[in-house]
Amino acid sequence: MNNNLLPWTEKYRPDNLSSIIGHTDLVNTLKAFVKQKNMPNLLLAGPPGCGKTTATIALSKEIFGENYKSCLLELNASDTRGIDVVRGQIKDFAKQIALTGAPFKIIFLDEADALTPDAQHALRRTMEVYAGITRFILSCNYSSKILEPIQSRCSVFRFTKLLDRDIEEMINNICKNEGLSIDKKALDALIYISEGDMRKAINALQGVALQSNKITDELIYKLSSRAKPKEIRDMIDFCLKANFIESRKKLDAVMIEYGMSGEDVLLQIYKEVPNLDISEENKIRLVDKIGEFNFRIVEGANERIQLEALLAQIMLIGKSKD
Repeated sequence: MNNNLLPWTEKYRPDNLSSIIGHTDLVNTLKAFVKQKNMPNLLLAGPPGCGKTTATIALSKEIFGENYKSCLLELNASDTRGIDVVRGQIKDFAKQIALTGAPFKIIFLDEADALTPDAQHALRRTMEVYAGITRFILSCNYSSKILEPIQSRCSVFRFTKLLDRDIEEMINNICKNEGLSIDKKALDALIYISEGDMRKAINALQGVALQSNKITDELIYKLSSRAKPKEIRDMIDFCLKANFIESRKKLDAVMIEYGMSGEDVLLQIYKEVPNLDISEENKIRLVDKIGEFNFRIVEGANERIQLEALLAQIMLIGKSKD
């Protein structure tokens, strides 16, 4: 396929381990596996967009070369989570003999924490029986959801959210290759909305680039359904100063202009709490209230009423510091 037709998350996915941004220690260990042409089963745990799939594909390309696709079975456990898939598709591939320079094949199970307990028990047995000719790489957001017998059969690699400088490096590389102009405010906006998720940052950048070659923070926040941090901060400050009406107007503005959901607004309020000019005790109280109102919204309560109720609570906290 023409690279220009690919989404940028695929177009700019690193082809080798040396091109991966961030996770230096983990990448060096993977390079050692390539050098030895041998590796254990791996459990890659970490948040979305931090490089688990990228590391797996790059590792496979370096071990198997051009024929890596015939030696790598990729499955998303969210789609194929039952025991039948483990007993069928996975077992059939696992028992095949590797036909490349490496003495094994790789089965990559993305989102493995979505596998049912029965499927995980069946997978454990498959990992044991075909250990000589097949290696398993399981990726998950929460390693605690993987059965202990499977974890004990894997080397656990814990991926963390990418650092701001890592995302900045990738964004600058893409902008240079695509002929885009981006300023510091826009770069900071991409870092803010991505929250350490490279995939989210690249998708947001591509979405904005379809509208303009000049990347601005205004476009980024608009297309990402995120308010500017200053707008959220102003809304909170009005409450702390006992100006509920103006705070409510700010809430109207961010929800209508950016099309934000109640949970989106709560998340951004939560991110602003450490920066507020209130006591540590009141910050704790506010975080507790945010958690309570988030639970109410998730359970189906009217999000607008809950958000205004939260603003009222912030106003009471503001009065308590007087």
